[in-house]
Amino acid sequence: MAVHDIQNTASTRESIIDVRGLEVGFGDVTVLKDLDLTVYRGEILGFVGASGTGKSVLLRAILGLNQKRAGTIDVFGEPYSQMDERERVHVEERLGVLFQHGALFSALNVIQNVQVPMREHWRLDKPMMDRLAAVKLSMVGLPEDAALKAPSELSGGMIKRAALARALALDPDVVFLDEPTSGLDPLGAAAFDELISDLRSALGLTVFMVTHDLDSLFSVCDRVAVLGNQKVLTVGPVEEVRRFDHPWVQDYFNTGRAVGRGSPAATRLE
Repeated sequence: MAVHDIQNTASTRESIIDVRGLEVGFGDVTVLKDLDLTVYRGEILGFVGASGTGKSVLLRAILGLNQKRAGTIDVFGEPYSQMDERERVHVEERLGVLFQHGALFSALNVIQNVQVPMREHWRLDKPMMDRLAAVKLSMVGLPEDAALKAPSELSGGMIKRAALARALALDPDVVFLDEPTSGLDPLGAAAFDELISDLRSALGLTVFMVTHDLDSLFSVCDRVAVLGNQKVLTVGPVEEVRRFDHPWVQDYFNTGRAVGRGSPAATRLE
């Protein structure tokens, strides 16, 4: 099935990530093939698909963590795989990542976790890093006393926020979020969605969000892309995507158990 881009005005927006003809596989298994996707500056793009379809594989391929077999990935208008080491490092500083489950380093406290990218990319003294990290923790809504806690002392929601602070450590242009609300209760997930929306507005971020959370799609995403059959099936505003004629899309968006906050189906069930 061909990609069906239902946002006709997209061509007038600035592309920040362009994926064309991408193929990624492992051994004899092909996970992604002939995949096309464009991410536009300033948008929150939700990326969904059935389990095992390759959502995280695509995210890691864009970041250069999974090798591609074919196709091109342009980041900020330049082919990422063809950059030399200096150019790649510069691009990496403009990309922040929140991995699934937070992926905080257990041997480091919270403020030290936030400082990891600073230590890798910048040459700053400790007082300056402490001040910058404290600002990032404040931005994501963590209290001051969280800075010296170990990850094991944090709630699930606090772990997500600490990981987000680390993703924002280098003032990136683009933030990749891998299942950011998984494991959170509905109130915690809603608060995290609101935080992402507020940060996008305040910082001018572009957000690429892999998620299973329908509430997130309806409440904060400007567009939604659906992965299936090894490629992007459709991409556009959620209310249009949910009408796309594909069995998984119809099951996911329109059954009684799968309705998002603020969606028409949710309203009918209240």
